[in-house]
Order: sequence, then C-alpha cells, then structure tokens
Amino acid sequence: MKKVTPFIGASVVALAAILFAIAPSCFAQEPGGGGGQAPTQPPGGQPGGQPGGGGGRQPGSQPNFPGQNQQQTQFPEQQTPIYLSGKVRLSDGSQPPDRVIIERVCNGVVRPEAYTDSKGNFSFQLGGRNAEVFFDASVGNDSLSRDSAGGFGTQRGLSERDLAGCEIRASLAGFQSESIMLGFRRALDNPDIGVISLHRLAKVEGYTFSITTALAPKDARKAYENGLNNMKKQKWPDAERELEKAVQGYPKYAIAWFDLGRVYQQQKKFDEADHAYTEAIKADSKFISPYAQLAAVAVARQKWDDVVQYTSQLLKLNPYFSPNMYFYSAVANYNLQKPDVAEDQAREAAKLDKEHRIPKINHLLGLLLAQKQDYTGAAENMRIYLKFSPNASDVDAVKQQLADLEKASAEKTNP
Repeated sequence: MKKVTPFIGASVVALAAILFAIAPSCFAQEPGGGGGQAPTQPPGGQPGGQPGGGGGRQPGSQPNFPGQNQQQTQFPEQQTPIYLSGKVRLSDGSQPPDRVIIERVCNGVVRPEAYTDSKGNFSFQLGGRNAEVFFDASVGNDSLSRDSAGGFGTQRGLSERDLAGCEIRASLAGFQSESIMLGFRRALDNPDIGVISLHRLAKVEGYTFSITTALAPKDARKAYENGLNNMKKQKWPDAERELEKAVQGYPKYAIAWFDLGRVYQQQKKFDEADHAYTEAIKADSKFISPYAQLAAVAVARQKWDDVVQYTSQLLKLNPYFSPNMYFYSAVANYNLQKPDVAEDQAREAAKLDKEHRIPKINHLLGLLLAQKQDYTGAAENMRIYLKFSPNASDVDAVKQQLADLEKASAEKTNP
C-alpha cells in the first residue's frame, strides 16, 4: 500500500512557516486592547444563534430573485449608503467594560464593521472602510483574504438585496451576543437598530479589559491617549515614547503596558515586547490579551514550549477566547512531538471555528489524522481546507495530499 505519512513533516513545517509570517502582524488590533473579534460562544454554539452555512449558496454570491431579468443582471441597482447605529449593553443593562467589535454576519461569513465608543454606542456605514477596525492575535488571519459581500478585502458597497441572510452582533471575549437581523432593512429606514445584549459566559475568569485602567492618574492617562493616537497614525517611535511615559507614571497601567508591547512588536523589538506583555500580566493577571500576544511572538520565534505555556494560561482563564489560541497550541504540541495533544487542541479549535475563519485548523487536523492512518478523516479535513482556502499558495500541494489520502483510503478498504 502507498504510504501517505511521509508528507506530514514537510507539510507541518510549511504550516508553521505560515504562522511565522502572520504572527508579527497579529498585534494590529484596535488600540486599547479591545480584542473583541474572538468568537464568544461556548463549544458547539455560535454567537447570536445564527447557524452557519449559506443555504447551499456560496457566501457573498448574489441570490436569485424571482423576476430578475437580463437587464437587471447587466445593470445592477444603484447602491445607496446604509447607516446603522445602536447600543451594546450587558444583560443587566450596564455598559460593557471595554470597547466592543460590531460584526456583520452574512450567510456564515463574518466581517468586522466598527467598534463601540467608550459608552457602548456605535454608528457606522455598512460595508464602509472603517479605518479603526483592525485584527489581533485572537483572529485567524486566513479570514482576511476573503472577498465577498459578507467577507473581507475590497468592499464593493452594499445594496438592500445584499442584506438578505445578514445579521449584526457584538463580540467581546468572555461574552455571548444576541443578534439583530437585517434582512428587511432599507437605506432610508431609521438607522437605530436598538440594543444588542451581551451575556457573560460561565467558567470565564479572564477578560480583554483591565481593572487597573480606571485607577490611572491624569498624566498617565493623557500620555496613554497620546500613544493611542500615534498608533492609529502608525507613528511607532512617537507612540513608544508616549506609552513609556504612561507606564512610568503608573507602573500598574496594564493596558498601557500591553499597547507598548504591540508597538515594540510592530518594530520587531521582540525582547522588549515580551517584557512589556509580562509587565501587563504582572499588573493584572486576569487581563488575557497579553497572553495572546506573547503566544503570537513565541510562534514567530519558534519557541514551542513558550507557545504551550502562554496558550494554556490564556485558555484556563477564558476557554472561549479564540480558536487561534487552540490552533497555536496544536502546532506547538506537534512540533514538540506530542501528536495526541496536538489533535485534541486542533479539535477544540475546530469546535470554536464553526465559520471556518481559520481553515489551517482543518489542514493540520488532516495531517495529524493521516499520521494515524485515518485516511478518511484526513481527506475530509483536507477537503474543508480547500473549500475555504481556494486561493491559498499551497492549494496544489494539498490537492496532491488529498489525492494520496483518497488512494490510500481505497486501498485500505479494498486491499
């Protein structure tokens, strides 16, 4: 029988190389440590209760409407800007403790749209280019390549028809969001969609906000705000100088230490970044965002023991933070020659990643199952990877792996 397992090692090396490429850029989240893009549902569920999929239609493709004629197809309707506003509140009616990401979900495809302000309010244009929305280590970077009406990449604007099957939800690690459907919304409707409620999840001790922030003295807070403004303008040395002032004036300023670490990380000052993230944890051990960035830096530096340490600490505090953390842990454990642990972590990542925002999870699972000679399961995961990463650079190699797996599965079934 033809052996399938020899390609495993080379493939995981390639997989790790992709992680190295993305990890340094993972810092680029909204200044202030919001990090709310992480899925907030317990395993087996989805935020807002909206099932994934797309009714047999590819996410972002135009639906077929009765009576649509050829002229309509050639000359689409004029797109009028659609604006939305509203509030995010906790289930007890209080304001959320941190800025919250507002997401649009269309047929299972997620796109971050905007952040709430410090009072939990939001206002934005649907599908617009909201410069303040960034991504961090809690978000799978594979998702950034999606380009559809509901996905990422260049936005072509939205029409009323595009909102069929769409909903708006909030995302903050440690909380589960209700959602508001947009299917019948019109451009001239009142933009206020009401209140989105967040419900605190059980078994969560760590959050993406720090309790030390409220205690910062005036001068330290001013320096911190100056640092954030410079981060938004990508003036890294200026941001570094201001954030250093903030932590010097208030050494327990956990969020300032965290953002200082991200500025260091952007400038590839990895030792300084490690120090800043560690200081953030010392100031507030329940503030989990620094653990995520430490894990990302450790991935980039191939320090697998450190990856396991930081992801384990984070997931103990908040097991719903991000499938990316389980994925990092899986890759690290594989490289530490612990395939069983790697498989368990990869499966946990897959449970949280219901929308396949990080398709590499399934690639890794396929490789691990192939190593166990579970060729059927391996092939299934490879197909999922190819479905959700049709333009990945390694598509041809994965297609060959899939062909080998299918042949090995047939030979195993019919020796």
